[in-house]
Amino acid sequence: MNWGLIIIIVVGLFLLVNIIAYFLQERLIFKPEKLPEDFEFQYQNQIFDEYNIEVAEGVNLNGVHFKVREPKGIVLYLKGNSRSLKGWGKFAVDFTRHGFDVLMIDYRGFGKSTGIRTEEGIKKDLQYAYDELKKQVDERYIVLYGRSLGSGFATKLASTNNPRMLILDAPYYSMGHIAKKYMPIMPMSLLLRFPIKTYRWIEYVNCPIKILHGTNDKLIPFKTSIKLSKINADRTRLYPIIEGGHNNLHTYPQYHRFLEEILHSKLPKKIDPSNSSLSFKRKKR
Repeated sequence: MNWGLIIIIVVGLFLLVNIIAYFLQERLIFKPEKLPEDFEFQYQNQIFDEYNIEVAEGVNLNGVHFKVREPKGIVLYLKGNSRSLKGWGKFAVDFTRHGFDVLMIDYRGFGKSTGIRTEEGIKKDLQYAYDELKKQVDERYIVLYGRSLGSGFATKLASTNNPRMLILDAPYYSMGHIAKKYMPIMPMSLLLRFPIKTYRWIEYVNCPIKILHGTNDKLIPFKTSIKLSKINADRTRLYPIIEGGHNNLHTYPQYHRFLEEILHSKLPKKIDPSNSSLSFKRKKR
């Protein structure tokens, strides 16, 4: 048996798989639904306007602004990795019913949005949209909501701005962390073009952080949020949705009760250790 030849073949196959993974990863991460330019959004019982934001040459961001009378604030909703605003728009009601406007944006290549996708490109797009929003609304009225894929980008925005609050729905530690789970022998730190390091950015977030996560999430395990919540613990509160999965949190009344509590919450007061058991010390015998 020619072991040298076998080793060469195995190494060659390994390198080939890595090359394929590098060039096909965008198709594995993003599942966009493209819409024609003349597509008309329809959302029952919702008042909304459609916007097109030209960020750069060849890059147009399409967004929908859901409106309420006398809004208490506005939620910048960063969606997951599939479909387009056509399907995601129905979730705006979870915020408008509490008196919040909602702005949803399709990433590059999703829906009517155009442009070549890169991590840096998406981050710049969202910062541009955030800056435009700040021209109309004071930051203390802006709530960042990141769902799954959007949780990483929402965390990045919160780390470099000063929104009222950051809400993460089924967040991931990093995209490399997820990839390593499914492809443990691959050098993901070298291969990934979209590392999206939520764990690094969350450390620099200065606003309250609220994390919603299903305890039965098979795609992004609940323990991921436990791990994230420890990085910026003083500002973070974790809301476990018992038995919730990755794509069905909105079907649990517990999710909606938590969301109502979060949206109507005020900035937490500092605890005086002298008036609580924090200052209790067991006497030595």
